[in-house]
Amino acid sequence: MIRASFLLAGTAALLAACSPQAQPKAEASAMAMQSATHPVSGLEVIPLTVRSGDDTHRFRVEVAASPEAQNRGLMFRTEMGPNEGMIFPSVPPEPRSFWMKNTPLPLDIIFVGTDGRILNIAAMTTPYSLDSVVSAGVTSGVLELNGGRAEELGIEPGDLVEW
Repeated sequence: MIRASFLLAGTAALLAACSPQAQPKAEASAMAMQSATHPVSGLEVIPLTVRSGDDTHRFRVEVAASPEAQNRGLMFRTEMGPNEGMIFPSVPPEPRSFWMKNTPLPLDIIFVGTDGRILNIAAMTTPYSLDSVVSAGVTSGVLELNGGRAEELGIEPGDLVEW
């Protein structure tokens, strides 16, 4: 009987160790930052830096590379970490415009020129707005961050974006 109890206890411990456990939100967010694929969008996640004067700001961004991913963008998303964002590569480079259709998050839309420098930044503070914002020239990509984040970090036109 002792042997059977020992086996039963060992099996229960093994099953508990292998069963999925709920993770605290902060831990799940930290794991998402390490992942190569975003858990919500399924898009590739890559490092991106913005060099602003002597400061370097590091982000982990989802890459909206396909036309479908670019059309969806951050629509329907209700949260994004402070050092997360989404990059929309422009291949080939071209002028771009963005709006907030179906997007509840306020966003900073950062238009990046072909030299990697920020052309202009649009603060899209009105969720769901159909008003468009336009790049101040030809872009190699557009970076979306949480609304107000660029100002908070001192990111401005002329800063260098690398991904």
